[in-house]
Amino acid sequence: MIYRKLGNTGIDVSVMALGCWPFAGGKVWGEQSDDDSIATVHVALDAGINFFDTAEGYEAGHSERVLGRGLLGRRHEAVIATKVSPSHLAAGDVIAACERSLRNLQTDYIDLYQIHWPNWAVPLEETVGALESLQRQGKVRAIGVSNFAVQDLSAILELIPVVTDQMPFSLLWRVIEKGVQPLCVEKGVGIICYSPLAQGLLTGRYASADDAPEGLARTRLYAGSRPQSQHGEAGCEAEVFAALAEVRRIAGGLGQPMAAVALAWVRQQPGVTSLLVGARKPEEVAWNLPALELDLSADVVAELNRVTEPVKRALGGNPDMWMSPSRMR
Repeated sequence: MIYRKLGNTGIDVSVMALGCWPFAGGKVWGEQSDDDSIATVHVALDAGINFFDTAEGYEAGHSERVLGRGLLGRRHEAVIATKVSPSHLAAGDVIAACERSLRNLQTDYIDLYQIHWPNWAVPLEETVGALESLQRQGKVRAIGVSNFAVQDLSAILELIPVVTDQMPFSLLWRVIEKGVQPLCVEKGVGIICYSPLAQGLLTGRYASADDAPEGLARTRLYAGSRPQSQHGEAGCEAEVFAALAEVRRIAGGLGQPMAAVALAWVRQQPGVTSLLVGARKPEEVAWNLPALELDLSADVVAELNRVTEPVKRALGGNPDMWMSPSRMR
């Protein structure tokens, strides 16, 4: 396993982290066995994955509760990241949300506490004050953000040195290259990448957009007419599947699975601290590990950039995967 520092802290995190949203099940992920989720946590720890990301908003804390059960007796091996919801960013609500998450996770401290989404109706100074109070009390070790684009990230950095920004980043979602990534590199803010496999697209699992489950086919990569979609845009399905065919060709030339190539590409991008991979069963943890041993040449990286450029161009400057207008600024 490869480990990197969490921003400017002394906390070492595995470059491959386990994203625990699927543990929540629900309408996005469908039926999920808690026993499978807990076993998956154990297998991840055994593989050297020490970084686990969840949120209070994942099915009303169910993901947090399952992760907490999975880490019983092994809390000292783990670095836990969770998130406070945008509706809970008033000072008192931040404190209450943190206390709930601590109970859900069955721990007395959170390693990385992140603002899940901006809430422009609450003064950022108020939220930051509450987060700093939690940090002084030892309930939070480090503070980060999620889904903060250039304007909001710049604003919070004037108040507090957040250590990470969690953003969608993959070969099919390169929007952050247009501003967020350069700012993170400049300011020393580590990027935590979510959906590095574009919710399964970069595994080659889906032959067409119609094959993707409804809960996953609601991003701006897909047509706005798809069930559960809320963005109202035309999407870029043709560009996506043309790019996937090219990524598959490049991976085949390297003798590597497409997913391993896609994850290696993300891992090698400037500013990236860790990338979140999903696993719903213990055996799925091993599927992504080969990407840690794969180093792509500069020529291969350039070719991957070239074949996915049409998707990047079609998405424009909106870094929000799901909504238009963007909830990020």
